Amino acid sequence: MQVYLVGGAVRDALLGLPVKERDWVVVGGTREELLRLGYREVGRDFPVFLHPATHEEYALARLERKVAPGYHGFQFRFDPGVTLEEDLRRRDLTINAIAQAADGTYVDPYGGRRDLEQRWLRHVSAAFVEDPLRVLRVARFAARFAPLGFRIAPETASLMATIVQRGELDALVPERIWQETDKALRESAAREYFSTLRACGALRAVFPELDALFGVPQPRDWHPEIDTGDHTLRVLDQAVRLSDEPKLRFAALVHDLGKGTSPARSWPRHRGHEERGVELIGELAARLRIPADYRDLATIVARCHGLVHRAFELRATTVLDLLERVDAFRRPRRFEEMLTACEADWRGRAGLEDRAYPQRDYLWAARDAAAAVKPTSTEIATADGPRIARHLRERRIAAIAGVRAAHREPPDPPVSGNPGLEGMT
Repeated sequence: MQVYLVGGAVRDALLGLPVKERDWVVVGGTREELLRLGYREVGRDFPVFLHPATHEEYALARLERKVAPGYHGFQFRFDPGVTLEEDLRRRDLTINAIAQAADGTYVDPYGGRRDLEQRWLRHVSAAFVEDPLRVLRVARFAARFAPLGFRIAPETASLMATIVQRGELDALVPERIWQETDKALRESAAREYFSTLRACGALRAVFPELDALFGVPQPRDWHPEIDTGDHTLRVLDQAVRLSDEPKLRFAALVHDLGKGTSPARSWPRHRGHEERGVELIGELAARLRIPADYRDLATIVARCHGLVHRAFELRATTVLDLLERVDAFRRPRRFEEMLTACEADWRGRAGLEDRAYPQRDYLWAARDAAAAVKPTSTEIATADGPRIARHLRERRIAAIAGVRAAHREPPDPPVSGNPGLEGMT
């Protein structure tokens, strides 16, 4: 029985990156041997074993054969006769098909070290097309390694398009789609995930709401980039720049989904896109089983980003209504995330990436001033509930008005012309 370190641990060590977890493959061994040595068996699809001391994962070398469509349509073979090279051949990319022996030597039958040096994401074999999840995995690797100069090999990109054209992505389970997407949102080049999916046609299959944004125009005066899809990726870039929080990045990504359903006759205007976007976010979240906290933040950003942008034009009563609507007093962290996503939207426009966003400071100060207003002891002792609530609201409105007087207006629009407030959103 021989044991090899495989996969991401070998790849990342060769790239000089931190190794977060280590996976091992066992060649020439059996299930019974590992159990006798104290390993604990886990895994549903094929046997994986946890080391009795390190709890790292050890898998028996295996072969797999495609027998049905989709991610689960495989038969596996495990026996001591499966070689290391056969096990590595079933992996997705050459850079993930490198093994390291106990003495430190590398086993690299498919040129993974060469592709690491030349910065290629390249498939191992033609069997790549048998697993539709690999389209999303390669897109995620593109997001992770783009800052290091990696790009997808043309022949691999062609196979990804082939998988999409065959309709294989329809067999992916929602949890796996979201798992890959959530991981991609955590990367510093998250936009590459969605750009890669779009390039091979997968965005239309997996995220049709996002794909529908490309080619939809916006008013040039407020959006020099014009195209809504381009704007969406720029907003994601800014969200990555402003925060490491994946649910905030997701909210920024989907804030304008409603524009994809605007009638072409109304272009470049998009009246009512906020509420249409809220409906689409709900459908997307239900389809992919997106966590509730992601959905909820995305919903309030989609619904309220226009109001937040126009904060200085709102009456104090409307500002208080906004604060109450987004539950800013009880959930200040989510309020902060909403403001950051709105700032990403504000800056996600061509040439305006460093534009100031004073709305953030103003609304935070308004929130703090209003939150500081409490019922007086006299009111509590003498007034009924509705009267206390009315007086509290009146004093909070006055506090917000005082804050408004102390904050400056945002600068003039970025370019000549003013298409109206709706165009800005």
